[in-house]
Amino acid sequence: MLSKKGVRMLGIAESFNKEHPKSVLVGIVQRADWIIDGLAIAFPSVGGLDATDKVLEIYRYLDREDINVICISGVVISWYNVIDLNRVYHEINLPLISLTYDRSEGLLEYFKKNCPDDWEERWNIHIANGEREEVTLKTGYNVFIRPIGLTCKEAINILNKFLLEGRYPEPIRVARLIARTLARRITQF
Repeated sequence: MLSKKGVRMLGIAESFNKEHPKSVLVGIVQRADWIIDGLAIAFPSVGGLDATDKVLEIYRYLDREDINVICISGVVISWYNVIDLNRVYHEINLPLISLTYDRSEGLLEYFKKNCPDDWEERWNIHIANGEREEVTLKTGYNVFIRPIGLTCKEAINILNKFLLEGRYPEPIRVARLIARTLARRITQF
């Protein structure tokens, strides 16, 4: 199913401003033949613990049975709001790829410093998400992935299907663009 031309990815990305209580989480559904045919938006709390619920909200709002894989850009979003990848996978029962772009050192210290009341819960979710694997995309860029419900090789193949250039698969690139624009506009109100 993941190799067919019409395979659909739900790409999810976010943007936030620490001065605003909500961030913007955008989901874009795109087929591997480049047709975008779905959009959903949710608003996680900046510094909260509701990112997982908001990812699930996006999927459920779309109410689509033709999505074949979910790709989430970032796992620690919206000022340390950690997405529980295993919960998302088990509740939706679709292959899932988390995608990050840089090495992240010292996250435990940031959790302790910035979330003193619930840093342990955030850390436990982060640890349960598992280790990231550094991979090279067809564009030559290195990224870090956590594939759940598919192999690393399958995840790379899917990511490459949705790449035009750079390191962002198209559904993620479009979702980031929309999220950034909305986040900037929201802070003006």
